[in-house]
Amino acid sequence: MSTRDAPNVIVFPPIIILATVSLAVGLQWLVPLGLLAHIDAACRLAAGALLLLLGVLPTIAGAVTLRRRGTNVLPSRPATALITGGIYRWTRNPMYTGGAPVMIGVAIIFALDWLPVLMIPSWLTLHFGVVRREEEYLEQKFGDDYRRYRAQVPRYLGFAGSASAESLTTQ
Repeated sequence: MSTRDAPNVIVFPPIIILATVSLAVGLQWLVPLGLLAHIDAACRLAAGALLLLLGVLPTIAGAVTLRRRGTNVLPSRPATALITGGIYRWTRNPMYTGGAPVMIGVAIIFALDWLPVLMIPSWLTLHFGVVRREEEYLEQKFGDDYRRYRAQVPRYLGFAGSASAESLTTQ
């Protein structure tokens, strides 16, 4: 953990998405798989647009909630408050959770077969290089309040992702 008041993330999160999409475009051009291209373009557009919308909505809701509650959105700046309301009642990482449907939507619309494949290392980079580091930072900064929040709200979607035996024993 860095000594400055901000998470020590390895990369600015949108760069992960941009790099992944760029690499997928390059691979699609060099080694086209042609799987998604066989699906009707109108169907691809409709399905992809729906997924894009499903991904953009939590991303925007997360950013708006942080701004309205007076804390920083950028991980390079200090968190000034622990936000547990709004969309943060359902997921601790709405902006990152929204990234997956956005990328799948882009993959479908543009028939980028490589994008879902590249999402695996992209997600691992995001999870270990950004999310886990942000969690460490928030736990150091907000202590028991963050640990209680983490035990109640899932990291991404579903069940509380960190409410494992290890995190519950630290309360």
